[in-house]
Amino acid sequence: MTPADRLAELIACRTVSAPEERDEAEFAAFRETFARLYPRLHGALELTEFPGGTLLFRWAGRTADRPLVLMAHYDVVPAPAEQWDRDPFSGAIEEGFVHGRGALDDKGPLVCIAEAVESLLTEGFEPARDVYLSFGADEEVFGRGAADVVDHLAAAGVRPWLVSDEGGAIVDDALPGVSATTAMVAIVEKGTVDVGLVARGGGGHASTPSPNGATARLARAVLRIERHPATPHLSDPVLQMLDALADLVPRPVGVALRQARRAKRPVAELLARLGKETGAIVRTTMAVTQLSGSPARNVLATEARANVNVRLAVGDTKERLRLRLERLFRGLEVEIERMDGEDPPPVSRTDNDAWRALCDAIGVLGPDVHVVPYVQTGGTDARHFTRISDSVYRFAPLHMTRAQRDSIHAPNEKVAVETLERGGAFHRALITALG
Repeated sequence: MTPADRLAELIACRTVSAPEERDEAEFAAFRETFARLYPRLHGALELTEFPGGTLLFRWAGRTADRPLVLMAHYDVVPAPAEQWDRDPFSGAIEEGFVHGRGALDDKGPLVCIAEAVESLLTEGFEPARDVYLSFGADEEVFGRGAADVVDHLAAAGVRPWLVSDEGGAIVDDALPGVSATTAMVAIVEKGTVDVGLVARGGGGHASTPSPNGATARLARAVLRIERHPATPHLSDPVLQMLDALADLVPRPVGVALRQARRAKRPVAELLARLGKETGAIVRTTMAVTQLSGSPARNVLATEARANVNVRLAVGDTKERLRLRLERLFRGLEVEIERMDGEDPPPVSRTDNDAWRALCDAIGVLGPDVHVVPYVQTGGTDARHFTRISDSVYRFAPLHMTRAQRDSIHAPNEKVAVETLERGGAFHRALITALG
């Protein structure tokens, strides 16, 4: 079997991580299929399974000092079949791609890790240091699995030398004007916070509405969020990204990027206007994701609610967010009912042997792939590992076009067969670099 064949079987397991869709039998089927597809991995490595299905494998090396942690998750977001061109859980292999939910996020990267370990075990390889494989079962719902793994490792005194999780990818269009192929490696991720808003009103019959009701006031709050985006700014990780990209763009643009530290505000504003990806890197974003009001068509709402999903930029905090929202909603009688989530985690190092080893491993993906550090806009399980390691990186060793990146959490997700094989080579290089 090929890596694509094995990925296809794993995609067929409907490991949807959503309260109304989660089927524990499908998660059990994934674990059983995974064990069948990778028998050497399961036979040689020590397995700890955590409540909820998160898996931690330990591949014992010649020493337990400074181990390597390779991460992925096998839960996926929902995939309404009517929105897809194919069955999202068919795992169809057609036209050089494996199609289906999780192909990119994150069963494809998981297969790359498993392929590397299985092949090295077949060759009789013994790692110089311990290697851990952490495979989450609840990443898509910000569950407890990865935190439990970190608690377990911390209690055992484990301090990882390098942690590698999903995140960036190999892209050909990192910024407008960048024609080089880049490996975008996130050295930090934004903080994720959900803010619950509520507006209260008197209710009553919809045939005799009062002005300024709960839904109207909540709607005004939503419009204020849309019309008042956070001020963009250049954090140190963004400046590192610009430094790395300066040599990959035409000279006038490269000169401007090199001056970014002296002209932070105008460069930040330029990046904010270039597109949604660069805009999200340089500012805190707020997106209204859920709305609710009256339970009936002819009843005025006594309570109208909204959920605002906030991604805090590096340097921003929940406390500053609360103060901004309170100022923004002044006079609306809209309350902040809850604020759940975390500030951005610490920024990982790019001046040590772990970073250099990661860059060397990326070199096997192609001679002309340039490594670029950046800020991950989405949340990952890797954030938990910053408690026990200062070298936590987020990079999926897969080539992704703009359309493929847009398909993550959207219809028609697919991964190229040939990039899966290169992804396995990346993890082999990381494991064998332990020395």
